[in-house]
Amino acid sequence: MWELRSIAFSRAVFAEFLATLVFVFFGLGSALNWPQALPSVLQIAMASGLAIGTLVQALGHVSGAHINPAVTVACLVGCHISFLRAAFYVAAQLLGAVAGAALLSEITPPDIRGDLAVNALSNNSTAGQAVTVELFLTLQLVLCIFASTDERRGDNLGTPALSIGFSVVLGHLLGIHYTGCSMNPARSLAPAVVTGKFDNHWVMAETSLPSPPPETHLAGRAWGGISKPSTVLLLGPPWSLGSTLQV
Repeated sequence: MWELRSIAFSRAVFAEFLATLVFVFFGLGSALNWPQALPSVLQIAMASGLAIGTLVQALGHVSGAHINPAVTVACLVGCHISFLRAAFYVAAQLLGAVAGAALLSEITPPDIRGDLAVNALSNNSTAGQAVTVELFLTLQLVLCIFASTDERRGDNLGTPALSIGFSVVLGHLLGIHYTGCSMNPARSLAPAVVTGKFDNHWVMAETSLPSPPPETHLAGRAWGGISKPSTVLLLGPPWSLGSTLQV
């Protein structure tokens, strides 16, 4: 409970609220159907990826810039954050997302805002197909986050914000054709709350609380397993006896 008395904790929670608000505002805004320029899959994917990359770079040092309940739950499952912090983060993310969607709705003409790009099944996708796609989309995102922010890595990590942004772009390039691409329960909940359209919402919300989603377990276990030091046999020429290396 000592976290509640920390100014840094309060700043981190507010950073999650603000980051999710901004992400949802730009992410949904990029998918609005303006008659002069209808949105393309690439436009929406790039806008979402750039938004995430920018926010991770700007606020990562404050809160970790989860911006996604699925990421927060994955960090909780991986014992990277406390349950208390996870609960506050998820609450801030959901509230921020709804605030971002409501703000976008208020400043957009009614004939343009439509359903605010609410996630829904498309192209005759079944619920089972959509759930499977969303599972893999979120899995690759969480795995990328774990891998690009792991301080135990001895190689060049590059820029985590860029890697994570590209991961979001990658997910959208595929997922938009199935569900509009969620990967983020907060992003799915926000337009649904504002517009009141919850058709098949459970498909997109399967990554959220209260039960830890399967992809967070898979990503956490997968990265935990492949990133642990292991003994590798280095095979030399036929006349050598070989040697071992801890990696």
